[in-house]
Amino acid sequence: MNWTIYQTITIQQLRVNSVSNSSVLQVGSAGSIRSLSQMYNSGGFTGPAPQLGEESPLSLVPLPDPA
Repeated sequence: MNWTIYQTITIQQLRVNSVSNSSVLQVGSAGSIRSLSQMYNSGGFTGPAPQLGEESPLSLVPLPDPA
């Protein structure tokens, strides 16, 4: 089955307040959506995050044993 779509879209102003990971903004119809991933260091970090060790300050939730 083939679709033929004719459309006219006029946008005077488009404002996007927030974009999170895996967000898709689509205007109109598309035969395919190509993904684009960009990473930004918005926190100004200068090195990698520290590895978690035995004495982690994080509170971890134990998972049930699948056995």
